[in-house]
Amino acid sequence: MPRQDMPEPSQPAPPPAPPMVAARARGLVWRIALFYVLLGVCWILFSDHVIAAMFDDVGTLTRVQSWKGIGYMVGTGVLLYLLLRPLVERMVEAQQRTIESEARYREMFEANPSPMWTYDLATMRIIDSNPAASAFLGWSRGELRGMEMHVLWPAESREYYDAGVAEIRAAPDQPYARLERLRTSDGSHRDVEMRSSEMASAGGPRIRLIVISDRTVELQSQRSREQAMSRLQEAQRLARLGSFEIDARTRRGHFSPILQHLLGHAADDDRDRALQDVLVAADPANQDRLDQLLDELAAGQQQKMDVLLPFIGAGGQERLLRLRVQRVEDGRRRILRGTAHDVTEEQQTRRLLGEREQQFAGLMRILPDAVMILSGEHLIYANPACAGMFGQAGEKLLGEPLSALVDEADLPALREFLLAGGQGPVPSPCMRRADGSGFRAALSCSNARYGGQDCKLLVVRDLSEPERMRFALAASNQELQAMGRQLFTAQEDERRAISRELHDDIGQAITAMKLCAHAAMGEHDPGRRQEDLQAMADTADAVLDKLRNLSTLLRPPQLDALGLEAALRWHAGILMRNSPVQLELDIRELPQRPEREVEQACFRIAQEGLTNVLRHARARTVSLSLDSGDGDGGGLQLRIEDDGRGFEPADASGLGLVIMRERAQSVGGQLRIDAAPGRGTRIHLQLPYAQHATQ
Repeated sequence: MPRQDMPEPSQPAPPPAPPMVAARARGLVWRIALFYVLLGVCWILFSDHVIAAMFDDVGTLTRVQSWKGIGYMVGTGVLLYLLLRPLVERMVEAQQRTIESEARYREMFEANPSPMWTYDLATMRIIDSNPAASAFLGWSRGELRGMEMHVLWPAESREYYDAGVAEIRAAPDQPYARLERLRTSDGSHRDVEMRSSEMASAGGPRIRLIVISDRTVELQSQRSREQAMSRLQEAQRLARLGSFEIDARTRRGHFSPILQHLLGHAADDDRDRALQDVLVAADPANQDRLDQLLDELAAGQQQKMDVLLPFIGAGGQERLLRLRVQRVEDGRRRILRGTAHDVTEEQQTRRLLGEREQQFAGLMRILPDAVMILSGEHLIYANPACAGMFGQAGEKLLGEPLSALVDEADLPALREFLLAGGQGPVPSPCMRRADGSGFRAALSCSNARYGGQDCKLLVVRDLSEPERMRFALAASNQELQAMGRQLFTAQEDERRAISRELHDDIGQAITAMKLCAHAAMGEHDPGRRQEDLQAMADTADAVLDKLRNLSTLLRPPQLDALGLEAALRWHAGILMRNSPVQLELDIRELPQRPEREVEQACFRIAQEGLTNVLRHARARTVSLSLDSGDGDGGGLQLRIEDDGRGFEPADASGLGLVIMRERAQSVGGQLRIDAAPGRGTRIHLQLPYAQHATQ
């Protein structure tokens, strides 16, 4: 969870040693040493001169010098003792106070009910912890010692941990207080208030003390309250229910965001607003009525108000609101608290429901089948068709038992059908009219609610007319069978045409997509690779378009848009662009445009020929030529030649060559294929400009 600022920690850190005392102690040591040096120098210099002046005898001088040294040592020793004794006593006393203070803080640390631990700021490792911390975190005291601090943070909160460490290290002498989420030894998470402050350290590493307070239950309760409030607001938003609270005298107060949104105002405006600025009636008459009702409520003439009024909503549209207002005494103030429920859609739904009921009633009147609603085994509703079907007035049918309308022999099966709710075998019972005549009926049944009770809706269709029609249908069945045979022949022809188109078009397009894909995988130039992928995507789109409308497959769209010459150039260029096969084109302009069927046959044969070169020939070069043939009859000639491995035409088993020949013959043309293993393949196609199919 995100870290939150908290008040400064109240847990005091151990008091540091007074800096003035330490400075005075260090100064006293230097002064004693300096005094001893000065005293020694002065004694040596002046005492030697005095003794030399007093004694001339060398022996006497030597003894005096010895006694002078002994006296100096004894005197300085006594003096040092007198000077150092109070200093040592103060040091011992200070040490004792330090030990007692440390013991008190240790006792407070151990006995504190709040989880606490100390850590090294440089290494972020735990130094020691109290029993409360071990109980809270689930690790023993020994396990916590030396543990890196980040282990206590969940993995998803690591960035917050790093940010907190950086903040503490930036100002180590400042207290730190945040809301954190910690991980315990069992993997559960606890929300805590963490307080940290620096402890006294005599020149050693920086040690900090952490004290935590468990806020998990409190924060969970807070989150629960926030979620409940959010759900309440969401429910009010879905129900389009707003609220307000205004002063009864000034008519100013607070309006909920939902209400302001319903009425087209800024939902984030939390200022006190006047009632007339928010609740604007749709017309002056309703505004006067609202003001009168509120005046009566404020004066105590009414305690509550519940009224439907139209108001101007968002976008200037009229909204129908149901206002419920109650007067509340708040000390000396009179407050009007209320809710505004937008019932516009509810009223529209009621109106539409009334219209649907009218439409249902109208439908029941004109429905040719009999519709009856049964409560138990008695009719409680019958439409006009039901009355006509059974030969009596609708009012007389109401209350009739089912046994009076059904033949006795068929009644058990009908009862089982009704109990099953229309499931299972559908009976065809014999129904009885008022005049005693009978008729076979087809039934359908479903459960329904009518008049506040569970009922059965039964639809009855008279089968008398279908029975008469059955014989007429049987008589026409032979004619339909004859027509079916003709239709089968036509379907077979159509299937052959579609099969031919699927092989020529869809198969070739998939081959082109495969080649583009292989070219894209081997292309290192991003631009060319993009072009290859785009070409593949375009080809796939074309395949989808052709599958959605097979009729367009029977006529390639390139021919209509470009003509035969341009369509051949375009298709050959697209097909061979990403292929290592070198393409040579010699397409000349034809003196006249061939008929549609001839163009299509020529284009398809060229498609199949070029596709076969890519699939099977392993050629280095392929040439495609189109020109107007020489001869008495005229016509066009298409040639496709490659230097590939060739094949034996007699051994060819695919449909491609067969379809190519059928296409040529279907428009009165001729196709010749010259091929041999190792000598390439040559396709020569001659077609007339106008179609005249050969036998």
